[in-house]
Amino acid sequence: MMKIITALILLAPLATTAQTNTTTDTSLFYDSHFHLTNYVQEGISVQQFLQVMKGKVGRSTLFGIPLQQEWSYGNTGDFAPTYYLASDAPLYYYSFTDAYIAMSYRSLPKEDQQKFDPMITGFNPADMYAADHIKRVLKLFPGVFSGIGEFTIHKEFVSSKVAGEVASLTNPALDRILDFAAEAGLVVLMHSDINMPYPKPGQEPYLLKQIHSLFQRHPNTTIIWAHCGLGRVVQPVQDQLKMLDVVLSDPALKHVHIDISWDEVAKYIVSTPETIKATAAVINKYPDRFLMGSDEVAPATQEKYLKVYYMYEPLLKQLTPEAKQKLLKGNYSRLFDNARQEVRKWEAAHVNN
Repeated sequence: MMKIITALILLAPLATTAQTNTTTDTSLFYDSHFHLTNYVQEGISVQQFLQVMKGKVGRSTLFGIPLQQEWSYGNTGDFAPTYYLASDAPLYYYSFTDAYIAMSYRSLPKEDQQKFDPMITGFNPADMYAADHIKRVLKLFPGVFSGIGEFTIHKEFVSSKVAGEVASLTNPALDRILDFAAEAGLVVLMHSDINMPYPKPGQEPYLLKQIHSLFQRHPNTTIIWAHCGLGRVVQPVQDQLKMLDVVLSDPALKHVHIDISWDEVAKYIVSTPETIKATAAVINKYPDRFLMGSDEVAPATQEKYLKVYYMYEPLLKQLTPEAKQKLLKGNYSRLFDNARQEVRKWEAAHVNN
């Protein structure tokens, strides 16, 4: 009887590894970067999100936000902040988000589960135990998760608000996380700005040096670098696109990919004909390395959800057919189909641990 039970456990996760045929899928894109909940762990249900996606987005990642904005009465009184810019109170890590995402995913019929790739986010990347948290989540919810993230290392206006030790690209805790991701086959979606806000002219971008070193230390980890390394005030000027080229041109960093999510990033990229042309040139040069993402947080309507996609229409027009197909669907399918298979294998191998 025990052998039968074990066999059933091993087979159950493998049932979720069906792949998508991108050539017959008529959706606009696959979303590599989507938050079901916000900074106070509120949002829409996964069933509502399916309706928002309907007919337009074929597949999507699924994760919450690992940080909770504290409602400090001494800071904002009766006003309840729902965003990190709405209060001076700290942010803290909220691990229950992973259980919420897992149970939301499991509430769906098997057919609808195939449209999602849930991600583990509820860990502190400055904590040496973070990798152990990720491992526990995989064992508790086999057959669910495909990756980890979005989690943040350096982010303007956010990093300084997080309670406790500030995350760092040089922290061994982050190395432990990426090592385990490679072992389990998890896709890693990481936010880390490419430069500090408002650098002085000619100032060395030390963050680029650190992230380049981090990527080099983990050649077997599939990494998606969120937002091209850009942000609300870290803008895509020509020098910063050259910084991306430093990473993308390195043959030792072929495991590193980039998403172009977030409307704050899109508005800079499409701001002028010059920025559109320069960004398109980089994507055309490295068609296997970019993914489309919305970075929307619990959108109530399809119109709001598709805002970023339509902002990028001028950029999409300047891409080659190959680069456009891979950006919108091909690279997502390749990375996450492989992750589904590899993570299910890891779970099956550790089912009795």
